Amino acid sequence: MAREERNGLEDIAAQRREWDTEVVEPALARTPERQAAFKTLSGLPVARLYTPLDRSEDDHLEDLNFPGQFPFTRGIHPTMYRGRLWTMRQYAGFGTAEASNQRYKFLLERGQKGLSVAFDLPTQIGYDSDHPMAAGEVGKVGVAIASLQDMETLLDGIPLDRVSTSMTINATAATLLALYIAVAKKQGVDPAKLTGTVQNDILKEYIARGTYIYPPGPSMRLITDVFAYAQEALPRWNTISISGYHIREAGSTAVQEVAFTLANGIAYVEAALEAGLDVDSFGTQLSFFFNVHNDFLEEVAKFRAARRLWARIMRDRFRAHNPRAQMLRFHAQTAGSSLTAQQPNINIVRVAIQAMAAVLGGAQSLHTNSRDEALALPTEEAVQIALRTQQIIAHETGVAKVIDPVGGSYAIEALTDAIEAGARAYIQQIDDMGGAVKAIQSGFQQHEIQQSAYTYQKEIEDKTRLIVGLNAFTMEEDATPPIMQIDPALEKQQIARLQALRSQRDNQKVAAALQTLEQSARGADNLMPPLIAAVESYATLGEIADTLRGVFGEYQERVVLSGA
Repeated sequence: MAREERNGLEDIAAQRREWDTEVVEPALARTPERQAAFKTLSGLPVARLYTPLDRSEDDHLEDLNFPGQFPFTRGIHPTMYRGRLWTMRQYAGFGTAEASNQRYKFLLERGQKGLSVAFDLPTQIGYDSDHPMAAGEVGKVGVAIASLQDMETLLDGIPLDRVSTSMTINATAATLLALYIAVAKKQGVDPAKLTGTVQNDILKEYIARGTYIYPPGPSMRLITDVFAYAQEALPRWNTISISGYHIREAGSTAVQEVAFTLANGIAYVEAALEAGLDVDSFGTQLSFFFNVHNDFLEEVAKFRAARRLWARIMRDRFRAHNPRAQMLRFHAQTAGSSLTAQQPNINIVRVAIQAMAAVLGGAQSLHTNSRDEALALPTEEAVQIALRTQQIIAHETGVAKVIDPVGGSYAIEALTDAIEAGARAYIQQIDDMGGAVKAIQSGFQQHEIQQSAYTYQKEIEDKTRLIVGLNAFTMEEDATPPIMQIDPALEKQQIARLQALRSQRDNQKVAAALQTLEQSARGADNLMPPLIAAVESYATLGEIADTLRGVFGEYQERVVLSGA
């Protein structure tokens, strides 16, 4: 540090002490501060005031630098939103493929720039719509996709060479990607032109969400097979969206969200390297998915810290030289767990504030939740308001005119440092356990999240944390507003459609394709080509999953009790 700068900081420190003594202490004597715990949602202490003293040892070029340059703290693109706005996606899918297709066209007509597909639980865990385990769940939390026929209907009239598609799917991600490729080929679209993301993040399923099928070993193989296949066939596709969103929804803190997500990312990179892939190649197709919660300053800082920490991990740990392989590109979604069923209209305000945090944090893609999602799947009116929220931020607030407008804020930079340090400490703990997979198997991440979720809930119950409409500023409410309901008849229609497909297709061709898939699974071949052949034969998602279950087996969860 230059002598002039050190002397300047010493002057600030002296004046700060004088201000504390002569100004703050008399003010506190007259008006004491609120009896609130001044800390972030992650429990990080929040100082009364931040000054240059809070970043007295920083190296500007190494810690911040310029946008588009390592470590990308200030953004991954040199001009950020001045060149191109974030992709506005609204996560949608319900009932049948036909019903969801209509919702996608509704959103695209109103200015949405990319699709974000939600799948129902049977699709997520590899059951056809007529499987006994699917009863009552078909089309309830997403769209039911059991075959190429469904996928063709879902994407009918949507030009896949011009629309970016994100698919929130994990255990069956390779199969859904195969279905998407098959539809593109039927549309006459070269798969090399496809843009989008498949979530494909199984480790967070073991940690926080539960829609897994196979044990970690074969699950990681499916993921690295997608990595390898996409390098050649899908160069513009994000092969994984390493997800902290569901970790946060399960009750983690912001620091845990960053740490556990990046630890999972480390595991995927290690698995890809073990499979013989080049980090400077597959690393360019990795993407991330984060939650945006209520603590505005912490959330902005969280994204900057995650970006910087991942860049350092890729450069220093994995020796990635390609800048694109060092970049943390991420989609964000506002926090569903923060929405209240009480006074649902105020969720519009929560979502707007959270969305602004994502934009100030430099998101590449954003979904804004709808006001009624604490009650049911969103109505068209609620979805339109959520989309308009993004459009107002983009076109009316002016924040997209400046790159990293909060950069240099003493508070933001101090919180960025604190989150990075906390996440780095967690990652070291996980490394000491042998990595993310072994830590998951021991229940470490699950236990940490449980403890954080318990603390947060207790604060709400004790009213040391106020939630407007829930435990503060409550009011007698009118009847529940109109909500979207899924017609039970849709499940019967989906089952009838699926059974008709089985009777009309070439079942010998299906059997042969599934046999080839089984042989490949028992060997070491990349599974994407036989998966594509299987879906093109109109083998169903359940038949494909059952074939792989026969080879890989099923994962049995280790139950972790709080305090264990």
